[in-house]
Amino acid sequence: MKIGSPKEVMEGERRVAMTPDSAKQLQKLGHECYVEAGAGVPAGFTDDAYAEAGVTVVTGEQALFDAVDVVAKVRPPTEAEVDMLREGQTLISFFYPASNEDLMKRAADRGATVLAMDMVPRISRAQKMDALSSMANIAGYRAVLEAGNEFGRFFTGQVTAAGKVPPAKVLVVGAGVAGLAAIGAATSLGAITYAFDVRPEVAEQIESMGAEFVYLDFEEETQDGAATGGYAAPSSPEFREKQLEKFRELAPDVDIVITTALIPNRPAPVLWTKDMVEAMKPGSVIVDLAAERGGNCELTVKDDRVVTDNDVTILGYTDLNSRMATQSSTLYATNVRHLMTDLTPEKDGVIVHDMEDDVIRGATIAHENEVTFPPPPPKVQAIAAQPKKDKPKELTPEEKRAQEVAAFRKQTINQVALLGVGAAAVLAVGAVPGMPASFMQHFIVFVLSVFVGFQVIWNVAHSLHTPLMAVTNAISSIIILGALMQIGSSSIIVTILAAAAVFMAGINIFGGFLVTRRMLAMFQKS
Repeated sequence: MKIGSPKEVMEGERRVAMTPDSAKQLQKLGHECYVEAGAGVPAGFTDDAYAEAGVTVVTGEQALFDAVDVVAKVRPPTEAEVDMLREGQTLISFFYPASNEDLMKRAADRGATVLAMDMVPRISRAQKMDALSSMANIAGYRAVLEAGNEFGRFFTGQVTAAGKVPPAKVLVVGAGVAGLAAIGAATSLGAITYAFDVRPEVAEQIESMGAEFVYLDFEEETQDGAATGGYAAPSSPEFREKQLEKFRELAPDVDIVITTALIPNRPAPVLWTKDMVEAMKPGSVIVDLAAERGGNCELTVKDDRVVTDNDVTILGYTDLNSRMATQSSTLYATNVRHLMTDLTPEKDGVIVHDMEDDVIRGATIAHENEVTFPPPPPKVQAIAAQPKKDKPKELTPEEKRAQEVAAFRKQTINQVALLGVGAAAVLAVGAVPGMPASFMQHFIVFVLSVFVGFQVIWNVAHSLHTPLMAVTNAISSIIILGALMQIGSSSIIVTILAAAAVFMAGINIFGGFLVTRRMLAMFQKS
């Protein structure tokens, strides 16, 4: 198959869907690679670099569409680009099908297969193809750089001969991929970072990165992230009011706010209202990563920089990924390449469009002249979305006590029965005609030793078995002493058994101390 990337036609878009490195990997799958002349130049990839990687450089977008079987883009196609598609051709790009239904229907009518990179399900197996996450990671990092460019002070606090500089206080709203990237960048620059998310389970991630999680004094049942595709579920009105109340409390104290709350194909929730902006200190900065869908800040203007009357700067840029075009193109091209790897299972250049595959089915929005959007939820999400089973009824203290008494009584009966069976067996052995008294003495000691040893080991917690057994293997020295006393016996059979006992017990002793030493070394600093 022939796969090619055209030049992006959207104004300001500098990314490209194929890099020279990704082209080499695609060629290993058996594909031929094409690129429109100049498509990679804004991202730092020259036509000569593509040619050296074995990519055919084609002049003109129409010529590229005519030459290839698979078109890989970044931004959603325009109507003109959809009209260039032909029967059986495949398009891979961001598409946002819920917002572009007419365009999706148009592509299906032309017989093209469309895979939307924004529809790749957020499951573990598809992480390597998750372009939304890779782009959000860059956007979160870049948001901190843009805020630092507008902010009038250092991020880190400093004490100099010229005076003291307090550290910047940064609030990150939303701890998804973009939010965590912003937290990492802000803390690495020395800022005091706070973060909020409606999912309390991410608090550990936030705190592990050096930020402080902002808790709300509100209890609301949260939904498993797997059931919502990895995104936070919409909150109740009561929770939202408590959330806004907390933000109003924080607004006068923070210097930089980075908002990242956005679920694909939904309007961005307004989390930072006008009165919060007015409460912020002069010189503060807000970077709204949800500007493309209306913005989390009430005063955000898409693709614009707004300065309020109280000197608060609000950035609504939607091209943060393009401002780091080389890195963004590299990651996005890798996502596309992994998708092509799944589409080419035999690595023979033949695309197999398996609609039974969760990832392929989820990303496919048009196939064989039909619109296939929306897809069914992946199996892992379907399982997570099942209603939770009722919790077992809590027992009263009296019921718990009754259960404990019944369990103890059952255990006692079992132990007495086993002891009775053992005693009967010992009596049966002793009743055998001609059985010497010395044998019975040794046999009874043996039986008691087995019983005591079994009871001691059985009652040890499973997690302690390895260290316990490693140390107590030294008890095998008793076996060695007994074997040495018998090794000089006149019976060849007894001598052989004694020698075998010495050998095996020696392995047990030395092996036990070796294991113990290795275990102790795990807790020592190198």
